[in-house]
Amino acid sequence: MNTVAKNFVDNNIPEHIAIIMDGNGRWAQRNSLPRIAGHKEGISSVRAITKKCDEIGIKYLSLYTFSSENWKRPRGEVKALMRLLLSTIRREIKDLNKNNVRLMTIGNLNELPDNARKGMEEGLESTKNNSGLNLILALSYGSRNEILRMVKNIATKAINGEADPNKIKESDIISELDTYNIPDPDLLIRTGGEFRLSNFLLWQIAYSEIHVTKKYWPEFRENELLKAIEDYQNRDRRFGTIPK
Repeated sequence: MNTVAKNFVDNNIPEHIAIIMDGNGRWAQRNSLPRIAGHKEGISSVRAITKKCDEIGIKYLSLYTFSSENWKRPRGEVKALMRLLLSTIRREIKDLNKNNVRLMTIGNLNELPDNARKGMEEGLESTKNNSGLNLILALSYGSRNEILRMVKNIATKAINGEADPNKIKESDIISELDTYNIPDPDLLIRTGGEFRLSNFLLWQIAYSEIHVTKKYWPEFRENELLKAIEDYQNRDRRFGTIPK
């Protein structure tokens, strides 16, 4: 472990980092490459960031991998992304198990093509007993849809007499979200320089620190991650209170 990483271990490390991985297409365009080349290079960033998060003691890493809105992209690009997802999972499972990383997902896996869904389910099953870093892939995920499903589930319980609308608590809402067993992100990172949330974890990031970098995702590597964590460590997290 290098000196910089050791300093972070001894300091205020976020338990959960969430990342909006933006800029694959723009990186490819800047380098006169097809868009899929940007997505492929982005896999190298996923690998590097996952390794570094595990090394410095991050417990949860959530990656906005494929949003519910991404289905609107050209059919050829969507098919290529699904093939890339499947090949990547099958290729990386061995290393995930070797490094004790547990693979998790949020979103609607049933919307994925059968082969991609089955490959992902195999990865989830293979790593379910690992106790190190929890790597959470958001697949066919949209936060508004997640919240809508939560409202419908709670409304159904109320109609069936299983819940009193006047006694619904935040914990009841949380239990119906995709992330019910995952702590809220401490730090949200967005690459590519855009200042928007893009329908990602809208409930969960209520008190997350937000770090935006102009670096495109394919060029976001270990040093950029450490810069984001350093930025997080310099924030005064008051959660609505006043400084002591």
